[in-house]
Amino acid sequence: MPVFQNTVRNAEHVSPDLNPGLNHDDATAWLAATGQTELLRFTTAGSVDDGKSTLIGRLLYDSKGVYEDQLASVRKATRNLSTNGLDLSLLTDGLRAEREQGITIDVAYRYFSTPRRKFIIADTPGHEQYTRNMATGASTANLAIILIDARYGVLPQSRRHAFLAALLGIPHLVVAVNKMDLMEFREDVFNAIRDEFCAFAAQIDAQIEASAIVYIPISALDGDNVVNRSQRTPWYQGPALLEHLETVPIARDINLTDLRFPVQYVIRPNLDFRGFAGTLASGVVRRGDAITVLPSGRTSRVKSIVTWEGELDEAFAPMSVAVCLEDEIDVSRGDMLALPGNLPHSARRFDATVVWMNQQPLEPNRGYLIKHTTQVTQARIREIRYRIDVNTLEHQPARGLELNGIGVVSVEAQRPLLFDPYRQNRFTGSFILIDPITNETMGAGMILQAEAPQGATGRVTDAERRAVRGHAPLAICLPPDRVDLAWLLERRLFDRGYMVHVIHQPESLCQAVHTALAAGLIAIVAPAGPADWELLRQAVPAGQLVRAETVQQGMEAVARLGLSEAPLTGGDGI
Repeated sequence: MPVFQNTVRNAEHVSPDLNPGLNHDDATAWLAATGQTELLRFTTAGSVDDGKSTLIGRLLYDSKGVYEDQLASVRKATRNLSTNGLDLSLLTDGLRAEREQGITIDVAYRYFSTPRRKFIIADTPGHEQYTRNMATGASTANLAIILIDARYGVLPQSRRHAFLAALLGIPHLVVAVNKMDLMEFREDVFNAIRDEFCAFAAQIDAQIEASAIVYIPISALDGDNVVNRSQRTPWYQGPALLEHLETVPIARDINLTDLRFPVQYVIRPNLDFRGFAGTLASGVVRRGDAITVLPSGRTSRVKSIVTWEGELDEAFAPMSVAVCLEDEIDVSRGDMLALPGNLPHSARRFDATVVWMNQQPLEPNRGYLIKHTTQVTQARIREIRYRIDVNTLEHQPARGLELNGIGVVSVEAQRPLLFDPYRQNRFTGSFILIDPITNETMGAGMILQAEAPQGATGRVTDAERRAVRGHAPLAICLPPDRVDLAWLLERRLFDRGYMVHVIHQPESLCQAVHTALAAGLIAIVAPAGPADWELLRQAVPAGQLVRAETVQQGMEAVARLGLSEAPLTGGDGI
């Protein structure tokens, strides 16, 4: 709601149809018409100092989407003498560090509108250090503007952002060749950059369709081909940038075929109403439709579709509604409603492309939380299949992913997730990984496909068990009768993704420890006395038994185990 309100307020500055003399009925009609106007989300990207913020400032300024007090503030802060007293980049570069360095650091969102369409702009940073910020700003965009400095051509960071735009499934690309005024608006310069980018786009695995890329020569500083076509480029016959933004078709960008309704909340105000609230990720739901509730597989029909304004006959993505069913079925947060003949994948293991967003590198087999649609569960990265060099698009072997790294990984969740490939559905095909201790976002992922079953037969081997657990088995013996330390150590290890169990008052201590080690667990023992330590020392192999006086010593002993790097054997060792 706040976004829409901001959009309406900005629209009052640009719409020529609204004036202070309108009566109440005219104003109501204008607001209703504005509410039906299409919304286009787009992002800008490119290398450092390609002019992204200046371009957005020019769009806002020339479309009359800037307040007078904002202009006065920008004029006061302008230090760049080449801008004739008005540095338009300062309309979006709001941080002090951004204005001091003349670069974009954080993602800045701006809103404006024209009589044809409403816009939300994400101004993203160009420096490689802030690639994760660009991925964040572009994750919901319908269109990406890749700026290229006409003086330098396609730079590595331009390739990185073009690859990210394709990776994030942005359906429309605009390659804006900026600063053409510094190259005297030469057609050969523009054509050379266009051919170079076309060659690079053809190599991207995500396969951007050539028809989805539009090339426009511009000068953000002077306004050439930004809002109006420029007379200084008579050889260019295409639209100006704003004209293209107003007319690019986006109706097909939303998946209206596959019904996916992740349940966010169960509304039960009284005995007569039970509705399942959420946002339609994709598809259309109608009153009377037969639906399947996942993961239970129970079926029912839609009794009603309820919103704040009243009941609807149908709803479509991305509307937020409450769905009531004819039958009393157990449905809770994290479940999903879908059409019986068109169900999403349900699997614990899948392959995904991950953009790593944290200073702490990705570690295979370390425990993370995975947030997918409306559910959160534990997960781990089983294997890094390869890292992608975004400059050359080469696939390189990797043991981890550093900050801003991109790679294809195998993910295993604790319980089955309901998903579609990201290329088919951007909402059910995306997820984020979260550190379970600090709650920091570690990475963002795009699901490629469910992992094919291995088809293993026979008994489970120790190698398979160790690969699934992510660590070797170990028995930790604490001081006698210190079960309080045992519970504390168990919590610390469990929060770090280890499979751990406290053995407390067993009938047979040695048998319980042997069973835990055979299952690949870390067994924590607080013996009743010194005699129990001697029993364990004689019964357990030396490499699988350690003695710890404190929780810290126990943590250090487990850390020395290391994490398993061997893939599952598939039963081949039998």
